[in-house]
Amino acid sequence: MIDMNLIRENRDLVKENIKKKFQDEKLPLVDEVYEKDIKYREIKSQVDELRSQRNKLSDSIGALMREKKIDEANNIKKEVNEVNAKIAGFEVEEERLAKQIKDIMLVIPNIIDESVPIGKDDSENVENERFGEPVVPDYEIPYHADILNGVAGLDKESAGRTSGEGFYYLTGDIARLHSAMLTYARDFMIDKGFTYCVPPFMIHASVVEGVMSFPEMEAMMYKIEGEDLYLIGTSEHSMIGRFLGQIIDEDKLPIALTSYSPCFRKEGGAHGLEEKGVYRVHQFEKQEMIVICKPEDSFTWYEKMWKATVELFRSLDIPVRTLECCSGDLADLKVKSCDVEAWSPRQKKYFEVGSCSTLGDAQARRLSIRTKGEKGTYFVHTLNNTVLASPRALIAFVENNYNEDGSINIPEVLRPYMGGKEKIEKQTKKI
Repeated sequence: MIDMNLIRENRDLVKENIKKKFQDEKLPLVDEVYEKDIKYREIKSQVDELRSQRNKLSDSIGALMREKKIDEANNIKKEVNEVNAKIAGFEVEEERLAKQIKDIMLVIPNIIDESVPIGKDDSENVENERFGEPVVPDYEIPYHADILNGVAGLDKESAGRTSGEGFYYLTGDIARLHSAMLTYARDFMIDKGFTYCVPPFMIHASVVEGVMSFPEMEAMMYKIEGEDLYLIGTSEHSMIGRFLGQIIDEDKLPIALTSYSPCFRKEGGAHGLEEKGVYRVHQFEKQEMIVICKPEDSFTWYEKMWKATVELFRSLDIPVRTLECCSGDLADLKVKSCDVEAWSPRQKKYFEVGSCSTLGDAQARRLSIRTKGEKGTYFVHTLNNTVLASPRALIAFVENNYNEDGSINIPEVLRPYMGGKEKIEKQTKKI
């Protein structure tokens, strides 16, 4: 959510930003909220004047009563009641306008950074940099589900019976590998100075509204029937929500956290769910990083965060690239974002395994997260980034570490988490 002062002082800037995001249908909202804000402030001023008038009248009642001027005191009491009635009427209108203004402001997109490339959708995202040599071996790399089945590591058939499409069982060494990658990612971030957290996996609607746009919520999140609770789509939601309504001492910034959670997503829409594989599923696990910092430090942290993910994947022998998200591909709260994509030797192309974003003070405004220092009280900036999300990272791992005989190599950094194993051997026996 942007600052209302920006609309008061520079509507053209806000409209130009909307055009850059190819959301022209939202352009009339800028003038509409501008007019409503004028009315709101006029009414608020009238209410403030009436309250001041009421206070003066109320003060005079006490003095008149002490002077035994009962009739005059009663007449002023009537005036106070009339003023109260006027205040009540204005307050209803004030509350109505405040809600309308908030609803519109939640829809107007955040101001994107000048460096963001302009484009309509993800097809116009721009490659930034590649890390590691993308290799295609001289033998065939099977589809990831076939690789996992080849080492007795995947059971989607049983998951279909228990839970339906979009769920899976991981078994044996693959289940262990999945956990090893997440645990390694946790320790990797702890070694970089991030504090490890395990957050709640359900949050209130007020927190959901604070961390994402309504269309995103409808497309992603599962609602708990009969309760004010949603299953999180990523731990960023509850991690940022942790600071709801807080004023953080400036000397405690930056706050750098890394969190583990399962994630739950509807994954509706045209792309659908994978019938055979585990690339697009309803449930997965993720190690995330979240930073809360001063505004002037947000882009420094943005660079540090995506670079940490690149370093992690390279340590797992996975080539990656970063892709700058264009204006039309940015969610409404984001200022700037890049995707980290892993190399698929089977598809001979890169695919998304994570995303790094700075949201400016948009989430902080919605959730009233501020800091206090010598310059006074002001909104913090929030950032988030995927450290490692599995099974997508698992897919990248098995494809890039697959051998012609069906076995999977274990890089040195993961071996301590795999009981010293150097390789997962091919097998057919399933539980």
